[in-house]
Formats: sequence, structure tokens, C-alpha cells
Amino acid sequence: MPTLVLLRHGQSQWNLENRFTGWWDVGLTEKGTAEALDAGRRMKDAGLDFDIGFTSVQSRAIKTLNLALAAMDRVWIPVIKNWHLNERHYGGLTGLNKADTAAKYGEDQVKIWRRSFDVPPPPLEPGSPFDLSTDRRYEGIAIPTAESLKDTIARVLPYWNEAIAPELRAGKRVIIAAHGNSLRALVKHLSNLSDDEIVHEEIPTGQPMVYTLADDLTAVSRRYL
Repeated sequence: MPTLVLLRHGQSQWNLENRFTGWWDVGLTEKGTAEALDAGRRMKDAGLDFDIGFTSVQSRAIKTLNLALAAMDRVWIPVIKNWHLNERHYGGLTGLNKADTAAKYGEDQVKIWRRSFDVPPPPLEPGSPFDLSTDRRYEGIAIPTAESLKDTIARVLPYWNEAIAPELRAGKRVIIAAHGNSLRALVKHLSNLSDDEIVHEEIPTGQPMVYTLADDLTAVSRRYL
């Protein structure tokens, strides 16, 4: 049966600072680097191996995958980077401290923005310092101004079906290093979770989630290492 590992990036600087990150490119902390290396060691100790990796175009996920593969002596496997695996776009919340945002808008409103299935946060304003329209990574891409979890799922799943699922069906062992919300999109699909169940799903940083899949790529089991 196919084996798939989902790995959320290690702690980022804005995770540490309790800020909304989204599509903004933020590096790993020292702890995040250690988490990534430890994830690789645990996967190696568990006897896991991979033929191909997928990640977003965001540095924290790319570096996490590189570090984990280095710890496994597998830096040579092919890795595909694609923006469809990016974190959810937090729009106008990008860069804001979560506690300060709750104090300004009220905890109930911020909880709706963070944890509802289909309500996006306020859009990113034109001219924002977090505008990515000139970033080379996104040339030719209609960058969202904000995304709900539903919106994130709507871009992740087609990429899963077109690019990742065929590798698993071909017998490849796959690792995906991405982000809390892009990985929740995959967990919802693989584990057949409801809209309500997935908003309560927490994916910790730097902990490999191992899926055993049936031939139709539905989940037989999943566990954290």
C-alpha cells in the first residue's frame, strides 16, 4: 500500500512571535531548524524512505524538507516546488500579532477569521508592505487577496490530483512538506473529514504524519512519529 508523509514546516520566526504569516516568506527559528532535523532522524529510524518530495515555494517549508532529507541522507531525491502548496493567504491580517488583533477586533471575530471553514479574513489592501505582486515566484499567478480554508482546499486538491496522486499510484514513496492549512486540505480529503471536523484539526510543526493509503488513496491509517 502507498505510504505518504505530511510534514508541517518547523517553527518559523512569526510562529514564535505569534503573528499571522500566510504567503509572506518567513524563515525558520533555531528551534524550527532543530525540529526539521529531528523529523528527518525519526523518519530514518522508522525505516521510511522516499522517491520524490513536494513542497511549496515558501522558504520555511523548503528548508524544512531540505533539512529533513539531509538527516536521512536523501538530499538527492527529486523535489518539486509549487505555489499550490503554499499556506493559506491571511490577507489583511498578514504580519499582525494574533493577540493584538483579538484585542482590536474582538476574540470572537478573530476566531471566525482563523477557524471558520469558509469565511476569509479582510483582504490585503493595495500598497500593503506584504504585497507580493512583484515577487518573481508568483509571476503570471493571480495572487489572492485573502483565503478561507475552503479557498485553500480549492487550490490544493486539484494539484494533489494532477501532480501528487499519480506518483503514489505509480508506487512512489512521497513526502510533502508544507503548511498548517495546505496540509489540512490534504488531511480533510484523505481522512474524509467533515467541514466542521477539519477546522478543529491541529497539525504541529516538525512532526511527520505518516499515512498508509489504500490503492484508491484513501486513508487506511495515519500516525505521528
